[in-house]
Amino acid sequence: MSHRATPGYSVPTTLHLVGPGSWTEVPAVLSYEVSDPFAVRIGFGEPGDPADDGITWLLGRELLTAGLEHPAGDGDVRLWPARTSGDVLYLHLRAPSGEALFELSRATVAAFLQQTEALVPTGQETAALDVDEELAVLLGGGDPGAH
Repeated sequence: MSHRATPGYSVPTTLHLVGPGSWTEVPAVLSYEVSDPFAVRIGFGEPGDPADDGITWLLGRELLTAGLEHPAGDGDVRLWPARTSGDVLYLHLRAPSGEALFELSRATVAAFLQQTEALVPTGQETAALDVDEELAVLLGGGDPGAH
């Protein structure tokens, strides 16, 4: 991937980790970059805290959009809106080390996705990709200057 800065959009949010007897607030950041127009990143941990390594999950923007309205996803990432509350979106993540169920604000995700649409409208993702540069990076062993 390219190492130069590209336009994007990020928003801090709080997810709620659903546990057996309670839930725990988890700070996170939703981020989107024009250079990777199909993906949304969810970074867990305190934004701007250099001591916090955090964990980042990559989700398809299309999957996140679909999950606002109906159950979406298969396997490691699943999303669905709550039946009883209009502003709750469930996010289920599964990794080899375990799994977690989060609640997050459906309105926050919808507003975030609206901002990503302003950067790269749905259906225009391929046009936003710089395929020649990405190939040069891959063929150069990760060095954008090597060809």
